[in-house]
Amino acid sequence: MSFKNFIPTVWAEGIERELERTHVFAEDTNRKYEGDIKDQGDSVKILGVGKPTITTTTEHDITLNEPEEVEDTSVIMQINQVATFNYKVGDIDKAQAKSNGIMDALSQETSEGLADVMDKYIANLSLRNEALKLDATAQTVTTDNILQMIDKALVKLYENDVKQNTRITITVDPMFHMIMKQAYTKLDTDNSEMLKNGRVGKYGNVIVKMSNNVAKKGDARLIQIKTDRAIAFAKPLTHVEPYRPEKKFADAVKGFILYDSKIVRPKEMINLNVKYN
Repeated sequence: MSFKNFIPTVWAEGIERELERTHVFAEDTNRKYEGDIKDQGDSVKILGVGKPTITTTTEHDITLNEPEEVEDTSVIMQINQVATFNYKVGDIDKAQAKSNGIMDALSQETSEGLADVMDKYIANLSLRNEALKLDATAQTVTTDNILQMIDKALVKLYENDVKQNTRITITVDPMFHMIMKQAYTKLDTDNSEMLKNGRVGKYGNVIVKMSNNVAKKGDARLIQIKTDRAIAFAKPLTHVEPYRPEKKFADAVKGFILYDSKIVRPKEMINLNVKYN
């Protein structure tokens, strides 16, 4: 059978490579926990620590208080999300022999579909109770107030001890981007590096990205402004395998990706709750 020469690891690597080029929301997350997760249902404990008390004195003969026990924090992220694919293809041997054209095309289409599912999942974390919103009700966006909204959200982040040199991203939908571009003429960029993974410009030091997957709640949109530490994301396993459908003279490919995501530093993400006229 032609699928005997199919190489699952090559296809998996191709899908992974294209995924990294397609992700928008997932690119701006904390992914350092992926190596600790092996299977569905696994969980990882994400540890955090509080801040020690800092005291000052003008005395030269210093006597310290008893050492304090700094309260720690922890968040459990379980890995329960699975995205699958299953489709028939032509003779894979021939497809691979022709400069990998069909293989590359199928890998890219599969990757785009998987990335879309995962990015929607990350975007929809904004709908959860722990996601901080600038306003409880949706505010109508105009060219007159859009930059003020963004500035207010940034102030909230800075007040939550996010440093000004921290990488901050705002991921917007196309309408928000258009209004923002009209209000801020410096937004556009000709830098090709900036145009990767949905990036469309910068507002001050903030990276502006665009995606159709921005969370929706009725006619409202929830625009994430966050640091890369606000959301943890793990995609520990990509599985691909070939097979012959019993009742078809064809080769087929099936597989899955294991993933999950969680807000782990809620104070480092502010959501703009907006709507449009």
